Amino acid sequence: MSASRRQFLQTAAASAAFTGLARYANAQVTADAEGYSNPGYASEIAGYGPLRRDPAEIFDLPEGFSYKVISRAGDRMDDGLIAAGKMDGMGCFPAGRNRVALVRNHEISPPPRDVQITAFGENRSLAGKVAAADVYDTDSEGLPLGGGTSTLIYDLKTRELKAQHLSLAGTAVNCAGGVTPWGSWLTCEETVVKAGQGVKKDHGWVFEVPSRLRGLSEPFAITGMGRFKHEACAVDPRTGVIYMTEDEIDGKGLFYRYLPNDRRRLQAGGRLQALAVIGDGDPRNWDAVSWNQGDWRNVRWIDLDGVDNPNNDLRHRGQAAGASWFARGEGMFFGQGELYFTCTSGGPKFHGQVMRYVPSAHEGQPGESDEPGRLQLFVEPSDARVMEMADNLAIAPWGHIVACEDKVGGTNYLRAMTPQGQVYTLGRNAQTLAGAKIRGTSELAGVCFSPDGSTMFVNIYSPGCTLAITGPWRSFKA
Repeated sequence: MSASRRQFLQTAAASAAFTGLARYANAQVTADAEGYSNPGYASEIAGYGPLRRDPAEIFDLPEGFSYKVISRAGDRMDDGLIAAGKMDGMGCFPAGRNRVALVRNHEISPPPRDVQITAFGENRSLAGKVAAADVYDTDSEGLPLGGGTSTLIYDLKTRELKAQHLSLAGTAVNCAGGVTPWGSWLTCEETVVKAGQGVKKDHGWVFEVPSRLRGLSEPFAITGMGRFKHEACAVDPRTGVIYMTEDEIDGKGLFYRYLPNDRRRLQAGGRLQALAVIGDGDPRNWDAVSWNQGDWRNVRWIDLDGVDNPNNDLRHRGQAAGASWFARGEGMFFGQGELYFTCTSGGPKFHGQVMRYVPSAHEGQPGESDEPGRLQLFVEPSDARVMEMADNLAIAPWGHIVACEDKVGGTNYLRAMTPQGQVYTLGRNAQTLAGAKIRGTSELAGVCFSPDGSTMFVNIYSPGCTLAITGPWRSFKA
């Protein structure tokens, strides 16, 4: 990003801090019929207009937009295995000839939970189709754990799914992750289950899955990136630095960065550090509002040791050394010279936050302290109708930030934000889960865009399906 454009965006965001109350007061509320958890949703700007009810009761979109279900949990895949459930984070990669590859996470817990929704079918009867060397870990019965990733090949022109297969096997609770500039997906385990607790190896690692691989990737844990409840990661293409969020339910997680010794061989080791905000104030805004929307703070980075974290105390050791707490750090995406990440339960009303980080010109190098990186509270909604509990995050090719909601017991929306921090509603989960009284209670996840900007992909987490969405993206109205 050019200095002039960054200055413009920073100025616009700072101005938003002063006009935030007026924006929320003037947000347009769209009323709904019965069936959803709220009597209406609100958009601060028009965006693509109000949502239209989907007759199929799967996903509501604005006028002119449409979706196609391209994969469902339970589908038979090309490798003879089953499309697993709990579809979570996802990345999109060019795959040639109008095609893209989607690498999709499955947030499946170790047994006894989730055993019937893995890629190995009912009672994991298909486990024999995968060689033992291709499985990271097994349970006490010697059967592969059900977490991992699947890869889908999709034709943007014909809107057809061409293939899908299991691409990482034997991991656990693969939540989010991040794309790399060299065409791989970093998938993150959001668990710190240890060997002997129904599994044979420690978990809480990051794994790398090449998007062009048409089989199973090597299940190699990148231990230098730390063992903790990983959520998402993002790579700065300029420096190779990898940033990571931590999702702890108590809201006491750190924001990390990994300085790899070799950016193309992440398993070759590196330095793990945690972010500390310089000056007073808790970024969570829980006990006292110390940050207003649009505010910036300089940061510093603290070296961490014992990153294999055998006692599950890495975050507490980091905070004791000066690192800042973040309220359930989740989705993250690197844009033009800056990254955005969500804190699902941040803010005085716990509606969540979206943070923006601009790296130092000397990120991770000598001289960084003289020109430190900067962190901004980009969006902090005060009205749950505008946005609540944003989770997975992506940046559209035209610069808007799109976030998936993950609220418990309520209808989940797909929200979007302009570079100036104005929020509008882009979609809504319209499915009704078995036993639920309202629609859309499953979280949305894995939002990402095709490189040409024609198609947005998103997952409905449970019972599990992947949507390809197209429409008049150029018709946006401020």
